[in-house]
Amino acid sequence: MTDATLQRLLDREAVHEVLYTYCRGADRCDPDIIRSAYHADSYDDHGYWKGNGHDFADFLADRLQRANSRTMHSVTNTIMTLEGDLALCESHVLVTLVRRSPPDVVDLMGARYLDRIERRDGLWKIAERTVVLEWRKTETWSDAPPPIPLSDFRQGERGLGDPLYRFLYRGSLRA
Repeated sequence: MTDATLQRLLDREAVHEVLYTYCRGADRCDPDIIRSAYHADSYDDHGYWKGNGHDFADFLADRLQRANSRTMHSVTNTIMTLEGDLALCESHVLVTLVRRSPPDVVDLMGARYLDRIERRDGLWKIAERTVVLEWRKTETWSDAPPPIPLSDFRQGERGLGDPLYRFLYRGSLRA
């Protein structure tokens, strides 16, 4: 493997990490993590928000926290054109939003992120993002008992109470 091929693979992985970091921040409602995925002068067009990515981080974390009890963003099918310090990406995103009100209402969305991700000072971050909505479905979920007990699963939380933070800071989830 040549050095150029290895660098290309490392760059592609770093770009994927930016995409995943954004999703982690959104789902944990952590503006610092969201902000870390954007360059300071970035631009984000999320339909209901058009403006600076760093400002969007605060807006999004607050909006998701207030409107939803749980969220899940999953990025798939990323196609990337990589040229030096520039990556142009199209990624599918599946979003699940469990609404606070009315209770038991869930929004499911399929969209695409069109991202211009740039490496500056050695760091890959989003310089420009446009969200293209493909479909949306709203469902009502019931509290019917599941076929298997779920009480033994660790539950996700917003903020520092989520098991992620304990895992990251202590390296283990065992009590």
